[in-house]
Amino acid sequence: MPPRRKNTLRDSVYESVKQMIVTGQLPPGARMTEAELAEKLKVSRTPVREALNRLERDDLVTGRPRQGYAVKAFDLDMFREAFEVRELLDGYATELATARITAKGKARLRAMVAECERLAAAPQRNSQDMFKELQVGIDLHRVIAEIGGNEMLSGMINKILDKCQHYVWMELLWLDEWKLTRHEHTAIVDAICAGDAKRAGDLARHHVRGSRNNILRMLETRTGYQKFLVTAS
Repeated sequence: MPPRRKNTLRDSVYESVKQMIVTGQLPPGARMTEAELAEKLKVSRTPVREALNRLERDDLVTGRPRQGYAVKAFDLDMFREAFEVRELLDGYATELATARITAKGKARLRAMVAECERLAAAPQRNSQDMFKELQVGIDLHRVIAEIGGNEMLSGMINKILDKCQHYVWMELLWLDEWKLTRHEHTAIVDAICAGDAKRAGDLARHHVRGSRNNILRMLETRTGYQKFLVTAS
């Protein structure tokens, strides 16, 4: 399993700023300062500074304290590279997890799938419920990698997933792929729990590849439209 999140102020601030980036509240290229974020989050500048340093290591922001920070731009080349590597690593990690999973691990994965279903069934589902479902879905892949037992592989997947969250949020929100994603996650977990490593690995690769293709079409459409607006203006 991924490390448990600590309910400290610094972790809370980090998660809050990261959520703003992933969900587009702070869009690519947006500039920000420690003072502005501290005022917005009603905290001192110290946990904000620590959060920005962590997000810079995550490759989600760039900049320095005195000059200010900016949300890192998401381009097609970085997107393609991240998802190509993720497809390979996720498939292999899923096969490893299938071979090494315990009863406790199976219960953990099934509980995460059930949590996504619970969040989806919320009577007055809001953006916070959707972000929580996104986070549980992303964490499902982290847990699978951890169960696989290869620490280097798990670390690589965690870093790539940090880069992919913004894209996955766009796919789920704009293309309304929530139901399909839950179905695919359930199928992957079922195959892992059944001990079918080949099927589990194939499903994981198919899941990442399908997400990549959906987001790529969306990004290419947006890029083409933006170029059209520039040409027409």
